[in-house]
Amino acid sequence: MSSSLLRPALVLGLLSCVGPFAIDMYLPAMPEIGTALGGSVQDMQSTITAYFIAYALAGLIYGPWADQSGRKAPLYAGLAVFFAGSVLCTFAPSIGWLIAGRAVQGLGGAALMVVPRAIIRDLYTGPRATQLMAAVMLVISVSPMLAPLAGSGLMAAFGWRAIFAALLIASGISLLTLIFAQPETLPPALRQKFNAAATWAGAKKLMRDKAFLSLTFLGGFGMASFFVFIASAAFVYTESFGLTPTGFSLAFAVNAIGFFAASQAAGPLGMRFGARRVMTLAATGFAVATVGLFLLSLPGGIGLYTVIGGLFLANACLGLVIPTSMVMALDDHGEEAGLASSLGGTLQMLAGGAMIAVAGPFFDGTARPMLGAIAICGVVAFLLSRVVAGRQPSAAAGAA
Repeated sequence: MSSSLLRPALVLGLLSCVGPFAIDMYLPAMPEIGTALGGSVQDMQSTITAYFIAYALAGLIYGPWADQSGRKAPLYAGLAVFFAGSVLCTFAPSIGWLIAGRAVQGLGGAALMVVPRAIIRDLYTGPRATQLMAAVMLVISVSPMLAPLAGSGLMAAFGWRAIFAALLIASGISLLTLIFAQPETLPPALRQKFNAAATWAGAKKLMRDKAFLSLTFLGGFGMASFFVFIASAAFVYTESFGLTPTGFSLAFAVNAIGFFAASQAAGPLGMRFGARRVMTLAATGFAVATVGLFLLSLPGGIGLYTVIGGLFLANACLGLVIPTSMVMALDDHGEEAGLASSLGGTLQMLAGGAMIAVAGPFFDGTARPMLGAIAICGVVAFLLSRVVAGRQPSAAAGAA
């Protein structure tokens, strides 16, 4: 990583870490929380769905707000809302209150993922932006690798409520980072006064842009596969495979390593072979790995190490697909990067929430329903990659 990318990658990565930590840290505790609050598996999966749906809806606000007022104001607001949601989760007396607290966390956490993507677009386009996006993801990678372990440790020492208390501290650290380390990247001359009619017109323009939609949902269904895994894996690994919360955390980290290790090659490979070619080949590999894993689960169950190995390969392919698709989706929309980032993030989160909701009723404690839903995501991503492959490169991508 070049020195010019190191500082923004660290700062944006630290800001963006809060949202993933809010998801990953409490995963090992999900079975215990459900028992303590009298919630079913589907109730606990609803705590994740509530986060994603609230995130998706709030994202529609933060993007246009960031285009109007600059990037920092919506980040401050998002951190304040996330802090309030963490307080609700920490002291939740019932599963209903926990779901509500998770929804409030999602309302705030959306700013911490939507706005940094617009900041990256302020700074760079093309392969350079892909490199920065991948570098930010490398910083974020501390979440799936360490957050579940930290959560299981806090749960063992202080109980599950300590996990959400730790998120209060994390939001405070992010606030200090925002105040002292993140400059404003959108000068007043380039800000767009908010106008509901203009925003609606911009949204309609984006929704008619087949390239934007194809790239957005290509990355979205890749992310949805990971969301399905997040919602189900704690129960599958602990109940079906008999892992402890710490064992689950280690298995979860192995799967995440594949994604973030591969994401660092997205920029260099895109510069050498072309981002479009790398993305379409990786989407094919993702589909092959996920469908193959599901087929292996059909005869009579599947082994733990086969699941871990297959998901490692699938997530490694995603590490090339997601950062590249995110950057390419914004390449032609520099003047409305905030709105495009916001709408794209909303559509992706809705896709993830929908897949969790669709897969939930089929959950039976085994890996098969989870792997089936992930395979569906792989097939959809592959089909969308063929749509992208058949389109001419954009002017912005060609210039880059």
